[in-house]
Amino acid sequence: MYQQHDTMSDDNPIFDQLKKELLEHFEKIHGMEPFIIAVAPARVNLIGEHIDYCDGFVLPAGINRHVVIAAAPNGTSEANLHSTMLPDQPATVMLDEPQTPGQPKWADYIRGVFDGFCDKGFWPLPGFDAVIHANIPLGAGLSSSAAIEVAAATMVEGLLGIEINPKNKALLCQRAERKFAGVPCGIMDQFASVFAKNDHFVLIDCRSEEAQPIPFTDKSISMVIADTNVHHELSDGAYANRRKQTEIALSIIGKESWREVTMDDLDAVKEEMNEVVYRRARHVITEIDRTQQAAIAVSQGKTGEVGEMMAASHRSLRDDFEVSCKELDAMVEIAWDIGIDGGVLGSRMTGGGFGGSTITLVRTEKVEEVMAEMRSRYQEQTGIKPQIFSTRAVDGARQEER
Repeated sequence: MYQQHDTMSDDNPIFDQLKKELLEHFEKIHGMEPFIIAVAPARVNLIGEHIDYCDGFVLPAGINRHVVIAAAPNGTSEANLHSTMLPDQPATVMLDEPQTPGQPKWADYIRGVFDGFCDKGFWPLPGFDAVIHANIPLGAGLSSSAAIEVAAATMVEGLLGIEINPKNKALLCQRAERKFAGVPCGIMDQFASVFAKNDHFVLIDCRSEEAQPIPFTDKSISMVIADTNVHHELSDGAYANRRKQTEIALSIIGKESWREVTMDDLDAVKEEMNEVVYRRARHVITEIDRTQQAAIAVSQGKTGEVGEMMAASHRSLRDDFEVSCKELDAMVEIAWDIGIDGGVLGSRMTGGGFGGSTITLVRTEKVEEVMAEMRSRYQEQTGIKPQIFSTRAVDGARQEER
């Protein structure tokens, strides 16, 4: 399903194919055209990992992998949800009843969105039939869950004929993930999917909850996303454990926010915390600084300077926060080994970790060579076939013409 290289011009053949497949599925299932098509992109994070729940900064971008939802009112109080990824698990959700997590589990992300709209006074929602389609590698750390939530919220906006504040939409979707999927996530993924902008990264201040576009217009540099095909489940407790450790560290330090904490503050109380909690705190402090510096470099067109920041970020995530794994390390080290002479400007793991994907900045003229070498060397080292593709930054959630 995934083409290996995206020629990101004004037209987007990969997205066009996804939309065409969606319309075909909807017509096959429902025998009609949809009333609305809602779109939300996956995201990749250039730098700033595991600090969105620590009042930090993050620097993601939307990528050319999307969730698309086609829907039409059905005149009932039911939402009939069909996923092309799980065609044997359709879901019927009663919209005139309080929303609770249920079966099938994939629909909980959408139930959580319905619950968010009801919480804002939009109750009951009108009944509809919907088909959900996507080309995001699941479990790859590219936030398919946030894309589903944001696409569902955008669909509900269209069905209601309203447009809620983008920040409020992102927060509604974050609430859905936390309340219905059980992941105590920060705001990055949902904000990235809502605020993504073509040829821009998005600098998100996770304390003020403000998003600022950072131009990334240099066509000579592309993002290469490498899915290790080692997949993670953030609701299994490891993510929540890391978050708890950062809370313990901040409590010992005695500050209100990580944004007020320096390495001197941390070292002053080092003897009061165990080594693991100390290393978690060191990652948070240094990663917040790295992300701010990277945003400045990108905004000034000095993308080449970001490479060492990406390397430092990966080492910190590997050693201090311990969310990498041998496959992520292998993929990153292959990119580092290819190096500047081979067209690689920087590489690191991206996303929650414990598997998933890496992001590598590559000279566009070298993209095909770099991807081929990463693919072959990774498979030789691990015995696992990766999914590797290139992308530029794309626009965020929207309603699409039928």
